[in-house]
Amino acid sequence: MLNWFGRKSGRPALPRHVLGYGGGWDAGDVPASYAARVREALTRNPVASRAIRLVAESAGSAPLKVSGGALAGLIAQPNPRETRAGFLETLAVHLLLHGNAYVDAAIGAGGRPAELHALRPDRVTVEGDARGWPAAYLYRAGETAVRLPAHGCGSGDGAGVLHIRMLNPTDDHYGLGCLAAAAGAVATHNAAAAWNRALLGNAARPSGALVFEGEGALSPAQFARLRAEMEASFAGAGNAGRPMLLEGGLKWQALSMTPADMDFAGMHAAAARDIALAFGVPPMLLGLPGDNTYANYSEANRALWRLTVLPLAQRIVEALSGWLSHWWADASVAIDKDEIPALSHDREILWAQVSAADFLSGEEKRRLLGIDAEDFA
Repeated sequence: MLNWFGRKSGRPALPRHVLGYGGGWDAGDVPASYAARVREALTRNPVASRAIRLVAESAGSAPLKVSGGALAGLIAQPNPRETRAGFLETLAVHLLLHGNAYVDAAIGAGGRPAELHALRPDRVTVEGDARGWPAAYLYRAGETAVRLPAHGCGSGDGAGVLHIRMLNPTDDHYGLGCLAAAAGAVATHNAAAAWNRALLGNAARPSGALVFEGEGALSPAQFARLRAEMEASFAGAGNAGRPMLLEGGLKWQALSMTPADMDFAGMHAAAARDIALAFGVPPMLLGLPGDNTYANYSEANRALWRLTVLPLAQRIVEALSGWLSHWWADASVAIDKDEIPALSHDREILWAQVSAADFLSGEEKRRLLGIDAEDFA
């Protein structure tokens, strides 16, 4: 097992990655911290929560081709708490939200990984060497800070921590997730939902105003009494429609909102589409109305796999394959695209095109389709 404790950091750590957002928003509208943005997206926003889970669960369910019995067993059960699907889903969520995913290996008695663990990216800080290259990673959990060697820097315990990151042109060490781009749309969507909920609490309109038509003005005591009676007996959805009994000199003036003021449904829908766009999910798959980009649900599902799920899953498995080759020289972890149900239509078209090519030999056709000659021996 890895000796996580007792190590002393010898070099300064690089600044911890902070997900920033452009100007134009009040700090109270868009949370600045990663944890707060995750809570806003996953626990308060149904569109973002569904989009994230849809992409991550699809990436976790991608069929894999793994070489070697021992390596296949490790991938099938990376650690006692997670199966292959759960482990890949965790890495996909980390890349989607934070832009960085870290994997640490617990070395067994034979000198090879016995378990694989995904580290929470918001707890990891890159520690650079004298030239600025990553030399180690500081993992902080509460008051405990553990220094783990970086992959490729040499370590007696193995190949070091694997760092998978999304593209970030402005940072040399940390990737950039989709959550930063979606934060403004999530805040808008949540604010519109809160506004609509408040309107429903007041019968979906400003109820009106009491106008005093008597001489002079109400005394402070009279004003306070009327306000308390209004809030207790007539405000809120529970009192909607209750008749009012007015004293002499008081007149009820009903108020209403303009259609432009009530157009929060359009704002809600626009923010929802922006959220879906940020996470690469066709709006049709999230049940959002007014989307005519794809002809049908199957085409939208194929687009999700081609444009979002496959690139994300490919990034993960290629990084794992290269990292695990430190222990297994012939290690190979790849996505079996032929086994993905959503892409079966593309496979049928390819088979039909190759079969109709009379100028190709049988061996060439099998090679184009990725079929080994031994399968027909």
